[in-house]
Amino acid sequence: MFSQALAVRTDSIARHLETVFLFTKNDIRTTLIPVTIFALSAAPKHDPTHAWNAPLWIWFHLLQFNIANQIQDPEEDRKNKPSRPIPAGRISVDSAADMRWVMIPVCLMLSLWYGTQAVLASTVFAALTIWYNELHGDKMGLSKNVLTAILYGCLEVGGTVAGSRNSCIDKAGALAVALSSTVFATTLHAQDFKDEEGDRLTGRRTLPTMFPKAARFSMMFGLPLWSYALSRIWKIDALSTTAFVVYGAFVGIRFVMHNTVGADKQSCKFYSLWYSLGYLLPGYWRFFYGI
Repeated sequence: MFSQALAVRTDSIARHLETVFLFTKNDIRTTLIPVTIFALSAAPKHDPTHAWNAPLWIWFHLLQFNIANQIQDPEEDRKNKPSRPIPAGRISVDSAADMRWVMIPVCLMLSLWYGTQAVLASTVFAALTIWYNELHGDKMGLSKNVLTAILYGCLEVGGTVAGSRNSCIDKAGALAVALSSTVFATTLHAQDFKDEEGDRLTGRRTLPTMFPKAARFSMMFGLPLWSYALSRIWKIDALSTTAFVVYGAFVGIRFVMHNTVGADKQSCKFYSLWYSLGYLLPGYWRFFYGI
């Protein structure tokens, strides 16, 4: 009897943990891994515990944002993303909403362990999450890009300082955050091409829906230009700079030459890799020129 009850309880706990994980599953590749790479690369001090502290801090805040986002329009998710926890029937909207508001103090309490800058990053992140979701800041293409870039900046700051207690970001780290946020704000619409048809049906205004041709050509020119600019700023060697620029050009040209939904999904994966490579550059500078 006891073993049966224990098995049932274990299965229940496992199911709940899986449900929580599913809120963030689709962003592991596009957000958690790249931002963790950035945090480890931009950190002023190299602490072995940073390798798990950074993704832990980032994941908790990503969970906060994703729950807030996924309770906004569950009917749309039932049509387009049925594997998410709410449309899949794993959790109700009301229960998810309760989790959404509980996550704010949970993230703040976690941030207290890492110091003032982590708390500030968590506070700004929570406020912008409300603006993006509850106040519908995601409905306009330009505001969506800017808000998302700043949200990513908060994740970068928090992840960077989440290496040890009272850790602080230095000037090089602050420059890295500013650059990555600017790059993201001007190239983020790479992730919107694959959802262009659905966004038109729901009336969501993104750069690909408002300026379809210009948005694609901006990728073709923007990615190689940013590749070159970042390489120069972080003093990357000539061979690596050439490779980064060529890869950026390849990804940008793909968005122009191949515009089916399937092709856009693949191009988005290439873009995520390009962005992750850019996240490594501050680490290159620290290794060869920094402290």
